Amino acid sequence: MTFGEKLKAARIESGLKQSELAKKLNTTGNTISNWENNVSKPDLDTLSYICGILHVTASYFLQATIPEDEVSISELKLVKKYRYITEHSPSGAKTINAVLENEYAIAEQLEKQKDRIEELETSQAAVIDIQPRLEDSTRLIEYHHSASAGTGVFILGSEGVEQLPIPNTPENRKVDYAIKVSGNSMEPDYSDGDIVLVSQKVDLNHGDVGIFIVNNDAYIKEYGETELISWNPDADNIIISEYDNIVCMGKVVGKY
Repeated sequence: MTFGEKLKAARIESGLKQSELAKKLNTTGNTISNWENNVSKPDLDTLSYICGILHVTASYFLQATIPEDEVSISELKLVKKYRYITEHSPSGAKTINAVLENEYAIAEQLEKQKDRIEELETSQAAVIDIQPRLEDSTRLIEYHHSASAGTGVFILGSEGVEQLPIPNTPENRKVDYAIKVSGNSMEPDYSDGDIVLVSQKVDLNHGDVGIFIVNNDAYIKEYGETELISWNPDADNIIISEYDNIVCMGKVVGKY
């Protein structure tokens, strides 16, 4: 990208018009236009002001390409939001960290699977005649250990994740992952040790059973209007307060 293209991209990302940037720099819109069209360039002092206004580093403009470890404008905005959440909602920051760790582990696993497939295709293509099939009889889903039917279990992260084969039926194509029940608060339908199938592709309504992250712990509960409901009369419900951090991780659609 040219200097002008980078300047235009950074200005638009910051939500500024040419006239607005010109006003902040005490110059004219024509000057900004000339910079963006590579007719001329600002001096170094002006460039430093531009960097401060658009929240970019000088290297963003001076290097021919943006290094892999250079933070982009959109990434910088995410960093600012994360710092704000960390300061004002520590539990929210913990949830973000947990989700990032989980998604990073998934991305790593997918990349490894991709590399392995490419390796197998390269090494076997010359000697194996692969016959096409209309449809595989099974598919693999992630299997987590576990969701609490009691006091709460932390599940987000790469630990305890395996691959579980399930029949490749139309119903099971909606299933995103499986998770093991720990505890007896959802008996008699869901007992300790059961493996439930969870879908993030279907709507969860009041009265449905879902997997919920409550302040970083995972539960299997019925979705109520003001609480998460246990089916075992001897177990307590989870009252939902405005201070709780609750994330629905999907609807329970069956058992393994």
